[in-house]
This record gives sequence, structure tokens and C-alpha cells, in this order.
Amino acid sequence: MPLFVAPGIEIPDSDLSVAFTRSAGPGGQNVNKVASAVQLRFALAANTTLRGDVKARLRVLAGHRGPPSPRARRARGAWK
Repeated sequence: MPLFVAPGIEIPDSDLSVAFTRSAGPGGQNVNKVASAVQLRFALAANTTLRGDVKARLRVLAGHRGPPSPRARRARGAWK
């Protein structure tokens, strides 16, 4: 299923990859044991749906860090 960014802008799922990693920060008894963080990677070079100027802007924003990779950094907690 593609990722819908805005009206008329979508990223095919073939350009995305998901990885589960251990999350830093507080986590209770399972901290450093369970892969509880999710990292979404976007293959910018392989993408064919974004315009060239948009891809160029994303490259500038990424800088030396490489491909865009949003991360959830909010604290985790138990559902109540």
C-alpha cells in the first residue's frame, strides 16, 4: 500500500523499508531486550513519483546523513 503524503503525492511501498530496533530511553523491564522502535527508510534515488525539484530539496535536507529516515522519538509507556 503506498504512503499518501498529500493530495496527488504518494510514495510506493517498494520505495519504503521498515526496520525494528531497540529503542533508547525509559522502557521498564524490557528495555534493551525488545525491538520496540520502528525506523522507516525511504529510497529517494529509486523513487519515480516525486518531481526532480522535490527530490533535490530532500537531498539538501538530508545532507551528509544519507536517505531520509524519520524516527519516532516520543517516550513509550504502557496502555492504560
